[in-house]
Amino acid sequence: MIRRADRNEHQILTRISFSAKRYWDYPDHYFIIWHDELTITPEYIENHSTFVFETEEDIIGFYSLAEIHTGVNVGEGFLVAGLWLEHMFVLPRYIGRGIGRELFHHCLTICTSMGYDALRILADPNATGFYTKMGCRYKGEFPSTIPGRTTPLLVYPVHKVK
Repeated sequence: MIRRADRNEHQILTRISFSAKRYWDYPDHYFIIWHDELTITPEYIENHSTFVFETEEDIIGFYSLAEIHTGVNVGEGFLVAGLWLEHMFVLPRYIGRGIGRELFHHCLTICTSMGYDALRILADPNATGFYTKMGCRYKGEFPSTIPGRTTPLLVYPVHKVK
């Protein structure tokens, strides 16, 4: 079941984000740089459209959307105004079971209901194949928070949702 996250679930979502990111065997020093962006706070949940995938026993994945109303400089890059998929994580033991696909389709439904014509994503390089399989278009590379590294910029034209 997919439902809106509760602010009190911030620690569970933080554990999921770190666990899912560690799945890709990144060096430990990356997690020091990523600490703040992977940490989900109660305030974050209140200020972002955040949804969880819950089984009968546990929350096993989540996603969140960020509305950017005016373009903003981020490090060496510039994020255009619009709707951005900020997080999408699934616990590693559930990867490959269709959970990400369900979360992504739910996300597109929310995007449509919010009236946006596109969903933008700064994807983990290891997740690019997933997003392109979902129908996202690769638009180029964006400077990462990790020096000397880039992140794929992808766009999904929301009007494609039926």
